[in-house]
Amino acid sequence: MSGGDQHYYFGGGDHVTMHGGSGNVGIDKRVTPAQELPPDVQEALRALLVLAQELRAQVPPASADALDVALPALRAESDVPPPERHRALLAVAGIAATVGTLGTPIVQAVNHILELMGAK
Repeated sequence: MSGGDQHYYFGGGDHVTMHGGSGNVGIDKRVTPAQELPPDVQEALRALLVLAQELRAQVPPASADALDVALPALRAESDVPPPERHRALLAVAGIAATVGTLGTPIVQAVNHILELMGAK
């Protein structure tokens, strides 16, 4: 591509401007697959989901809605980035902490998962 700038626009997504050069390849969109969680983390997440679903039935609607938002990221088979899973864990622990002794097992389960994931 010699002789000036070339502008490329690919619909509603990528916009590329190339300033001279030769042998330009284009956009490299490598997608890195999510790493599978270790079996102990998967098992702990499954146990937490059971506890959180039981808790959901016993909290006010606003808290139940917040749990609904967080729970999909806590499924062992979910392909979510680690920071998103971490935020979901903290959200569930926060809700559980507000209900007193009823939420204690959930807070403990979240702390255990965070330790397994090396985030604590």
